[in-house]
Amino acid sequence: MNLKRIAAYEAAKEIKDGQIIGLGTGSTTHYFIEKVGMRVQEEEISIMGVPTSYQSFMIAKEWKIPVTTLEEHNIDIAVDGADEIDPDFNLIKGGGGAHTLEKIVDYSAEELIIIADDSKMIDKLGNFPVPLEIIPQSNKLVFESLKDMGADSKIRMAIAKDGPVISENGNFIIDAKFHEIDNPIQLEKDLNSIPGIVENGIFSQMVDKVILGTSNGVEVLK
Repeated sequence: MNLKRIAAYEAAKEIKDGQIIGLGTGSTTHYFIEKVGMRVQEEEISIMGVPTSYQSFMIAKEWKIPVTTLEEHNIDIAVDGADEIDPDFNLIKGGGGAHTLEKIVDYSAEELIIIADDSKMIDKLGNFPVPLEIIPQSNKLVFESLKDMGADSKIRMAIAKDGPVISENGNFIIDAKFHEIDNPIQLEKDLNSIPGIVENGIFSQMVDKVILGTSNGVEVLK
């Protein structure tokens, strides 16, 4: 049973004719975009998507979903995945390195739905490192600041190329492990106060609904 697909396909039912949709990034949102594309072809609904990465752009084009930008349209609803979700719907996102544009798109949407399998729901954030997109020249300063904050940090290294992962904005990605995060709202603000950090992967006070895939079917949390 593919729990990610269950959640993603359920979220695709939320999409209405005429909407502008924020298209998140990651393995779960891949299924969401796929199902929306099926609806475009089978039901002939008229929608447009705002991709948050080259990945979501390419999947949208594959499924013949028209794409647009924030400059051209306001976003009615965004659907995105998460690496961790706490009981207050605070998130850690950015395993795919696209969290900067994801945060811009998700924050711009009138409604934000998060889709995931139920293993992503945890009591307290911190099992997953917080991704940080940084200006490359700020590397030393950022690492020193993170050390002072008690984080174990490392530059995310590429797999299919030599050297670090380069974001779609031309920056480095640092993964900062904070262990348990007692106050994600404050940590999100503190991280973005460090010069050189473009954006961090804590998403607080943004989510309207969580759709989970479980072994017993779909669970919807509001």
